[in-house]
Amino acid sequence: MIDIVIDEMHKADSNEVDDPLPAAENIRQAVKAACIEAGFSHEPDLCIRFSDDETVAALNSLWRKKEGVTDIISFPMQEGPDFSPDESLGDMILATPFTIKESARLSIPTADHMLHLIIHGTLHLLGYDHINDDEAEVMHRHEQAAMKKLGLHNPYPDEDEDRNDV
Repeated sequence: MIDIVIDEMHKADSNEVDDPLPAAENIRQAVKAACIEAGFSHEPDLCIRFSDDETVAALNSLWRKKEGVTDIISFPMQEGPDFSPDESLGDMILATPFTIKESARLSIPTADHMLHLIIHGTLHLLGYDHINDDEAEVMHRHEQAAMKKLGLHNPYPDEDEDRNDV
């Protein structure tokens, strides 16, 4: 089951007239696409929370020892490579105002950018990371494939160009 939690204050900082959050069905499809790309074929159990920048910054400081807000933080509850479909994969929290500003800076629709972050966060829950270049390349390929399945933008177009030049 995918739980979606929306903090009330997330709309307060939005400059958009419409709700910037993706539809619940699109969120579920993004999680499913990430799981399929990662080889996890079960219906995932996880929680996605949309919150304010201050909450995410506090969690970033507490759990990652990094100051300031970030777009998304994932909290895995299992360790792979074998994941139990009977247990939660974990939680992720998005900084809604920060992500709205980031999507405007990137000229990407907010909901599409949030779906990319949800794919990214889901892959983190499934054990993927981007600390070194080799890990990043694998994770980015999964993100690109999941985004393509959903008909969304390529989040790493420069990497495609780099691969074509080789």
